[in-house]
Amino acid sequence: MGSLLRGASRVRWGELRDATGAGAAGIPPLLSRIAYGDEDTARIAIDDLGDAICALGFVVAEATAPTVPFLLELAGSPQVACKAELLDLLGSICRTSQWHSAAAAQDSKHDASYQQQTDWEAAARTAVYAGRSVIEGVASSVRPEEAAPARKLLQVMDDTPQFPKL
Repeated sequence: MGSLLRGASRVRWGELRDATGAGAAGIPPLLSRIAYGDEDTARIAIDDLGDAICALGFVVAEATAPTVPFLLELAGSPQVACKAELLDLLGSICRTSQWHSAAAAQDSKHDASYQQQTDWEAAARTAVYAGRSVIEGVASSVRPEEAAPARKLLQVMDDTPQFPKL
């Protein structure tokens, strides 16, 4: 995959499911298009990747948390286009609480049925939080089209607490 995304080959994508329920083997090619494609190619790939790891902008899946470090790597890379879109996707991932909300609304005897999905949400949010230094670096950019979305994401992170244990 080149100097960017070197670690993507270590993820067992074929064993993971995306937010559509499909296998996650299509995620590395999307990441590669973001990293090495022109702006139009990258924008389309980010949109497709968003559907795969944060469906409808609020439903994460098993493959989401393993993908976040690569989104952060791309957002922090000077040659990658469409940083605003990447940061918006990370913000959507950070804000997701679909499964936690559903579990909290259920009778306590049904909470266990949502355990796997709530774990995905917590892991995805934690992965976004782990990239705070990258996001802060982008927020200090002299390019307002990059800095403003990064500052917005930092605010989302500050306003979105860790999930409580269910």
